[in-house]
Parts: sequence; C-alpha cells; structure tokens
Amino acid sequence: MNYSRINTIGGWLCFIVAALTYILTLDQSVSFWDCGEFISSAFRMEVVHQPGAPIVSMIQRLFSALAFGDKTKVAYFMNVASALASAGTILFLFWTITALSRKTVIKKGEEITNQKIIGIMGAGFVGALAYAFSDSFWFSAVEAEVYAMSSLCSAIVFWGILKWESQADEPKSDRWLLFVAYIMGISIGVHILNLLTIPALIFVYYFKKNPSPNWQSVLKVFLISIAVLAVVQFGIIQYMVSFAANFDYFFVNTMGLGFGTGVLFFAVLVIGGLVYGIRYSILKNKRVLNLAMLFTVLLLFGYSSFALLIIRAQAKPNLNNTDPENAFNFLSYVNRSQYGDRPLLYGENYNSEKIDIKESGKLYRKGETKYESAGTKSDYVFGDKTLAPRMYSDKPEHIRFYKSYMGFDDEHKPTLMDNLKYMFSFQTGQMYMRYFMWNFVGRQDNEDGQFGGKDGNWLSGIKPLDAIRLGDQKNLPPSIVENKAYNRFFFLPLIIGLIGAVWHFKRNQKDAGVIGLLFVFTGIAIVVYLNSVPIEPRERDYAYVGSFYAFAIWIGLGVFGLKDFVFQKLTPIRASIFASIIALFGAPIIMANQGWDDHDRSDSHVARDMSVNYLKSCAPNAILFTYGDNDTYPVWYAQEVENIRPDVRVVNLSLFTADWYIDGMKRKQNQSAPLPLTIKPNQYVAGTRDIMYYQDYKIAQHIELKEILDVLLSDHDEDKVTMTDGSKYNVLPTKNLKLAVSPQQVLDTGTVPKEDAGKIASSMEWTFNQNYVTKGTLALFDILAHNNWERPIYFTGAMPDEQYIGLNKYLYVEGLNKRLLPLKPDTAITQDFDRVNLKPMYNNMMNVYGFGNIKNANHLDRQSADDVTMFSNMFNGLLTGLINEGKITESKKAANKYFEVIPAKFYSMRQVMSTYYFTENLYRLNDLNRANAMIKKTADYLGRELTHLADVSESKNQLSSEQDVRFYLGYLGQMVKLTEVFKQAELSKSLEKKYNDLIVRFTPFAAG
Repeated sequence: MNYSRINTIGGWLCFIVAALTYILTLDQSVSFWDCGEFISSAFRMEVVHQPGAPIVSMIQRLFSALAFGDKTKVAYFMNVASALASAGTILFLFWTITALSRKTVIKKGEEITNQKIIGIMGAGFVGALAYAFSDSFWFSAVEAEVYAMSSLCSAIVFWGILKWESQADEPKSDRWLLFVAYIMGISIGVHILNLLTIPALIFVYYFKKNPSPNWQSVLKVFLISIAVLAVVQFGIIQYMVSFAANFDYFFVNTMGLGFGTGVLFFAVLVIGGLVYGIRYSILKNKRVLNLAMLFTVLLLFGYSSFALLIIRAQAKPNLNNTDPENAFNFLSYVNRSQYGDRPLLYGENYNSEKIDIKESGKLYRKGETKYESAGTKSDYVFGDKTLAPRMYSDKPEHIRFYKSYMGFDDEHKPTLMDNLKYMFSFQTGQMYMRYFMWNFVGRQDNEDGQFGGKDGNWLSGIKPLDAIRLGDQKNLPPSIVENKAYNRFFFLPLIIGLIGAVWHFKRNQKDAGVIGLLFVFTGIAIVVYLNSVPIEPRERDYAYVGSFYAFAIWIGLGVFGLKDFVFQKLTPIRASIFASIIALFGAPIIMANQGWDDHDRSDSHVARDMSVNYLKSCAPNAILFTYGDNDTYPVWYAQEVENIRPDVRVVNLSLFTADWYIDGMKRKQNQSAPLPLTIKPNQYVAGTRDIMYYQDYKIAQHIELKEILDVLLSDHDEDKVTMTDGSKYNVLPTKNLKLAVSPQQVLDTGTVPKEDAGKIASSMEWTFNQNYVTKGTLALFDILAHNNWERPIYFTGAMPDEQYIGLNKYLYVEGLNKRLLPLKPDTAITQDFDRVNLKPMYNNMMNVYGFGNIKNANHLDRQSADDVTMFSNMFNGLLTGLINEGKITESKKAANKYFEVIPAKFYSMRQVMSTYYFTENLYRLNDLNRANAMIKKTADYLGRELTHLADVSESKNQLSSEQDVRFYLGYLGQMVKLTEVFKQAELSKSLEKKYNDLIVRFTPFAAG
C-alpha cells in the first residue's frame, strides 16, 4: 500500500465527513451573539468590534457571493464558510496525528508495514473525528463566528511545523518555517488565540536541532518561547502601532505636516530596516537572523490585512467600531482599550482601598489640523495589593459572588492563598475543567453553569460515579433527560485520550512534551492570562478549543496505547484493527451519536425572526434603543444584509457612550435620517463629559429636560463644580426631570390616536434612576428634548431596567419593544409588564411576529430557549390585557395562537412560572379542558424535578438547590389554590397530595 496516497485520501475522507456533518447541522441564517455583527460587517465591508477580524470579513464576503443576490441566503453561505473552515481543521488534524504517529512508530529508514499503516490511519481517524464531534468545536463550526477560521489557522501552522521537521535535513526546508510565519500573520487577522501555538512550534524546532537536550536548555528555550510570544503579541501587534502613532503625532503636531505622514515615514523605516537586516543576514551568512527577519516580514504581511479596517473606516460605514481611521484610533482599536485592563501578576483585590489616582498615559484624538489632547488615562492607586490577584473586580455583582463562593465575610481581605484557591477552584475548575469534561466525558444540559449548583455540570452517564459529585441520580428530572444536551460519553473519550498521552510520553517524550505544551498554553495559560471575572454573559468554552484540539491528538494516539496495552497478545495487524475499532466506537461514534441532536440547528431560526420582529413592530421612521449583543447584532444583520426596515434607526445604548458612535448617529444611515441631536462634537469628543455625577442641589420640583441639558453642556464655571485637583466638571443637579408635552403635536404626529386624546399628559415627569450621567445618557437626553414626538421612540424589552432612565411609567409594551408614550400614568398599574398598548401588541403577536419555529425545532440553544419564555410572557401580558378589557373573542384567538407557536416542552424555571399565569388566564376564559391539561403537565414536571432534588438532598443529607426547591414548591402550592378558586376540586386535591408528600421529604433538611 502506498502510505502517502492512503494518508492523503484518509485526510480528505475526514474532511468530507466533517463538512457533511456541519452543513447538515448548519444554522440556516444568523445566530445569536457576535454572528450578526460579523455577517453584517462582512457583507458591507464594515468594522467589527476589537480586536478586529479583517481576514474573516474578506473570506465571508467571498462566500456571500454564492447567494447570487438572494440576501436571505447570505448568512447561510457565510455559515458554510465556517463549516468548511472547521472541516479543514479536521483535515489538518488528521495529517498532524498521522505525522506524529509515523514518526513515533516507524524508525528512520524502516519499511512501513500494513499493520502499522492500519494503526496510523486508525489513530488519524479516531483523533480527527473525535475533535470533529466535540461539543465546543461543533458549536462554532455551524455559525459565522471567528473561531472556526482561527482553529483552521492553528491546525495549519502546527501541521506546517511538522512538515518542516520531516524535511528539516533537506535543502529549502526552511520554506515551511516561512509558510508557518505567514499563516500565523494571517491568523492575527482572524483571532489572536493562534499565537498561543508559538511555544509549541519553537520546541519542535529546538528538539529537531538538539536531539539530546538537558533540562537547563529546555528551561532556557521555554523562557525564550514566552519572550517570542510576548514580542509578537505586544511588540508587533501593539507597540509597532504605538510607535507609528507617536511618529505621526510628531510629524503632524511638531512639523506641521498632514495626518498620516508620520505613519508613512515609520513604515519606510521599518521596511528599510527589514530589507537591510535580510540583506545583511545573507551577506554574512547569518541563518538564524535571516529566518528571524523573514519571519517578521511574513508576520507583518499577514498583519497588513488590518489595512482593510483603516480604509473602510475612512468611508464612515454604518458599523464602524472605534472609527480606526487614524493612528491613535487604530492604536486604541488593536489595544482593545474599550475592554479595560485586568491585573495579572500583582494588583488589587475587590476590597482594596483606593488611596489615590495616578496618571498612566495621555489620550489623543484627531482634530481639524493636528492631534488634540483627549485627557489622560488614569489608574487608581491601591493601599494594599497581592500577588496573583484573581478576585479584583469591584462591581457589586462580582463582589457578592466572590464572597459567596469563597465564604468570606465583609471584613476579610483576600490573601495570595485565597486568590490561588479561587483560581484553581473556580477559574480553572468550574470555568475550564467543566468545559473540558463536557467535551470528553459528557454533559448534563445546556443550562448556564457558571454559578455552580445543579445546572450546567459535566455528567458521564455512569450513575454511581455521577452520584458521588451530584447526589442520587436514580430519578433524573425532565430538565436533564429531556434536554438534548444530555450527552453521556461514559468517560470513554477521556480514557482513550489519557491512554494515548501515557503511550506518547513512554514512546516519545519530546513530541509528547510539545503536545502537552500546546495543551497547557491553549487551556490553563488562557485561564491565567485572561483572569476573567465571574458572571460572564455566556459560557466561554469556545476560548479553549485549542486545548481540546491538543487532547484530541492524544485520543488518536490512544489507538496505539490500546494496541500495546490491551491487545498485545493478538497479532500486530489484528491488534491494530481491534484497537482502531474500539477507539472509533469509544470516542467519535459515541460523541456523534450523543451530540447530533443538540448541535443540529438546521430547523431553528429564532435569531433572525427576533431581529425582524424588533424592526417590523416599529412605526415608520422610528428610533429603536437596544442594549445587549442579542437584541442588537441580529437587528444589525436584518437591516444591513436583508434590508429590512431601513427607515428604523437602531441605537445601541452600550456603544452610545463613545464619540465615534455618536458621530455615526448624526449621519444618515440606510433610509434613516440623522438623529435629532443638537450636541456639538466638541461637547462629547473623547475625554469630554465622559461621566457627570449627580450632586443633590435640593431641587424639589421637576425641571424641564432642556434646562438640565443646558447645565450639563454648559462651559460656564458657575454651572460646574470644582474638584480637589482644581479641575471643573459638569454635574447633574437634580434627578427630578420633566418633558413638556404639546397634546396637539402628539396627535398631529400620530404618536397617540385621536380616541386616546384625553389620556395625553400635559408633561412627562419622572425620576432619573442613576447617580451619574454618561455621554450616552447625555445624548439620549438630547434626543428626548429635541425629538418633538416627530419620530416614534422604542426601547427593547430585554434590556436592564436602569437603561430606561426612570421612564418606566411612560413605556408601553407592544411586544418585544416598549414604546415611549406621553400618557397620564395609570396608578393602578404596579408592574411594568402590565403596562400594555393592546392594539399594536395584538397585531404584532397575531400578524407580524415570526416565532423562529420554536414549536417544532429539534433543538433550541440556550438563548433561543430563553426566548421561549419571553414569547410566553408576551402572550400572558396580551391575554391579561384583553380579558381585563372584556375582549373575549380576541382573547380566545390569542390563546389559540399561543398553543400554535409555543412549545409544550419546558425549557426553564421561568417558563414554568409563565405557564402558571397563562393557565390562570385560560381559567378566566373558562377554557377548562386546556387549563386542566396544562396544570397536570406542569404539576408532573414540577413533581419530577422536586423528586430528583429530594433524592439528592437525602443522599447528601442536606437541602440541595434550596432556591429551586422553594420556587417549585411555591408554584405547586399556588396551583393547588388556583384550581381550588376555579372549582376544580378533584384536581386540586390531587395536587395538594403531591405537594404534601414532597413537603414531607424536604422537611428534615429545610428551615422556614
């Protein structure tokens, strides 16, 4: 058999299997989180959030051409780009595993026998396909994110260094090193995670050149590899841009030349220096210097892809994050300045005392003819610091988590040991090892498990072993067994991988050490470097797929471990066949079988429908305020790609604090006119009015918003307060705000229909709900003060309450959005969700909204499942309002619509709560059959959940998941009363018995 041909065919077979898998399970349109932004930016060549992904944008733009003008297919073909990139990763992983296998089992000059070919190919198939079907990698493979292409780059560079190693003694072998350098440079334009392969690459090179290393030299090379990683990460990616910016500052501000001349001069210096260095290295025969120079050149070639962002920023596209059109803005962009800094080796704890503020740098912005000061970058000086600070965030929600998780009281000052314990227990254990076990042991569900507790755990399927950690497993609840992410691998992929690692270290310590280094640097090292805060918006397992890639190599090599350790008594060829078959079933086959249903997104389109719903339910020429990623990025996609409702101006409040974003809002976008902003650029430019604190001037009455705006925008000293350093700042003098309303104007603009003219308030009066005004809040005040009700104003209903700036009593639910209406507040309404604008809401829910096929979809991801509850709650609000107004016919139609589009399956505790209130409305409609059926179904669900928690409590001899127990018991008790009120006596008695039986089981463990 021809080994080379078989190896090539085997790799492409893995590619085909992976590509078909990902295309069959592909998301058919936009997904949640960053995908909407990436698709929009790629389609229109715009600027995504830091640190940018220009290569991804260019590749996705090419794939969008396959839609042949059908804009509804653009997202699909960009998703295909991720699928093919991911399949490419599997291709190169196969060749990497076979290269490592061949190197280990076949000595130089030895003939490759059939049994060894079988073993090598078996290892390649097992490892590559195990990674193909791993949970985290599969998730990113079916959506238009950066991680698929980032993984491909990592796979190519590692395969490339092995190609160099295999040909290192041949002439021109160094071309492979240069190939690796160029791909690594390209990868910077995809995602910088790829750089973490650098230490492993350096060790491959070192071990090839030094066959007999000692531990001192290994340590030295390790330190050198860290230094090289730092030089690329900081020297090339960040400090080179910093030098260019400083050169431009000198040429513009000192020499009076035009913007960009300093950057060009610096580029000439760099190019000239590199040309000279390459020429010198050739003339003097300095091979290492020559490689270093060429390596740098090719890295810069790849890095030059960021020129796309600078060029496109000049065109002022709709999505133009940070506006990197000049040197200092671009520096801020690549430095990811908007995300702030985190202490790494030495710094403060969450309760360290702030004793001073020190200047840590100067900020500049582009003016008319020169760069102007944008203030200074300041950092707090802390009275006490510690090594390895892991619990450093002083946000209230983070402080509460630290204290609760670690059991600290209010006075405790975390020590070095406390921080290390937190790092190993939470950051490494809960937020890395849990993800690792998801991929290679099994997963309990797709709930968010960042907080610990009963949700989001890894779970093997071997009940006695799982019970040791999680308690009694004999009566698993529907939240687990009915969750498509309930994947049980029975430890088999993990065991095979560990066998492979042991075998590898016994047979080839150098290569095994390289894979181990790759595993650590793309896993634990990321944990240490990122030093993430708790309570992230989503699970972050995608950040560690490089580590899972390394472990998949050992899963492949586990074929040889099984052959040598388990099947050694068989003939070599039979041992190879049996080991390959056992490993195939023990890893990729079981992973594919268990994981297919929860990775198949082919029949769900919630993100797209949600984005269209947001836009289509707005009145013409509306202003729609959004806040988070998931109610902004898909909406951007709908407008920028599918051109849905281009008249609506989408304003992301979390970006509204940036001057570049306000600039964009003052321009026409699509068919949307500029926002009614009167604020001048010099009043909101970077470094100006970033934050203005509330200072109580004891003003009792409500003050007109325009007057407050004048005070906040005033440059007069009498309208400012003097700080301790002598500087003067604007302040908010009162929280009692008012907006005068002209009833005629409100009627003329159609804001309020004529039949509701008597409900119009003479003025809107409210209390601002924060202790400071940001630049974004200032711009929002400006819009409210000068809009004159000419453009309808909406806020999405999913944003945090503080973003409504206290306007709640004037915000009326119309579905997913809340509309600002100047109506007299209804004092009878105590809950915001009861404030409903019935007529448009009814139309939206019955005629406008799409529901993403949530009723029939095979699987809903975590965000889509949460949206089931959101839709359910909207139906509750609509139904309650219709019944209260006596609109029984419409109420029954709404109830029927609910059953038509809302799934019967429960996805969360919140959905249980929503279902209870919907059932109450069914009873009010005298729809007894459906109400009773829903009560029984809900009670059965609650009973099974509580039975499991009772089992766990008894096995641990303590109350498990107290909050869940109280929640479920509370609603089960309310259902007893509800059925009693509506005279369903027999049902009420059966529910009461169930309730009392469960109370008896929990009583020994509960207090109160």
